[in-house]
This record gives sequence, C-alpha cells and structure tokens, in this order.
Amino acid sequence: MFKLLQVTVWGLLVAAATAAEEKAFQYRPPVVEAPLFGKNTDMLEQERDQYATNLSGYAAGQVVAKKASPESLEMARRIVALAMHLSPRNRQTLVINFQLKNGVLPEEKKGDYSPAVLSRLLLTRGRLLQQKEVAESKLLARCFIELAAVIDPRNEDAVFAYELQRLDDGDLDWAVVTDARKKDAGIGQTAP
Repeated sequence: MFKLLQVTVWGLLVAAATAAEEKAFQYRPPVVEAPLFGKNTDMLEQERDQYATNLSGYAAGQVVAKKASPESLEMARRIVALAMHLSPRNRQTLVINFQLKNGVLPEEKKGDYSPAVLSRLLLTRGRLLQQKEVAESKLLARCFIELAAVIDPRNEDAVFAYELQRLDDGDLDWAVVTDARKKDAGIGQTAP
C-alpha cells in the first residue's frame, strides 16, 4: 500500500513539473497577415529565405541561452516577425514561432554564421538597401541595421550606423513589423 502511494505521489509530482515546464513563459506571437517585404525589396526570394533561416535560428538560440527571459522573448518576437515577412513559408521560422507560442523552448539551432558574422552581413545588406528608393527596402534596411547592432554590440560600425539612424529618423516602430495586419501591409505589396 505504501509503495502504491509513493508511486502515485511521484507520478503527480512529475506530471506537475512537466506541465509547469511546458508553459513556463509567455510569448506573444507576431501578427503577420501579409508580408511587408516582397518582390520590390531588391532581394531575391532565396536570399530572403536564407536571412529568415539564420535570423530565426539566432532568435531561438538567444531564447534558450537566456532561459526565455521577457527581454529575449520580445527580441525573438521582433526577429521572428521580420523572418516571417522575409519568407512567410520558411520552415525554421514557422517551427520556432509555433514552439514559442506553445511555451516550448526550441532546440538551439546551429546557424550558418556566428553572431559576429551575422551582424556584419546584416549591416552590409542594410547599407545596400538604404540606397534604394523603395519604401520597403528602406524599412528593411532600418531593421537590419538595428539588429546588426543588437546582435553584436562590439561591431562598432553597426552600432555607429544604428545610432546615426536613431538620431536621424528616431527609434524604429517595431509594431509595423510585429503587428502587420493586411490593411497595414501596403509597403510590401505589389500590384497584381
């Protein structure tokens, strides 16, 4: 009888711990009803997909490394939203968003690039996009440059470019990216 009671108590404790672990954090998934960055962005579809994969992998790694802190979840929300706009059907992005939405820590993904290299790539691509006259390219440039500085704060060029951008144009309103409803998504749309 005592053994049965012991097994039952242990079973309940394990079940309670598992339930608590499964939904141990609150992640508010981004709203991406229509992609902001389409064919007018001056990026090939394959390039957008590669950036989406690497960005979402970085976001997942940060959430895991920082144990799903509120700051890491908010940054992941921004990065995942950007990745979803770049490539709405990107496998890694959709899986990571689903896992976070359901309170599951994603597995740490080994990206193609270290954070320092990803930061330099984002900065370089952001600078190229800044030179374009298309509004969606300019918005994407601002996102890339800010993320380049956040991902690697030791990248002085990225930090300098971000600070200049912030001084000249103000802080980027990430709600444009993270809460993009169809009515708001005029920037990235092309005429049929």
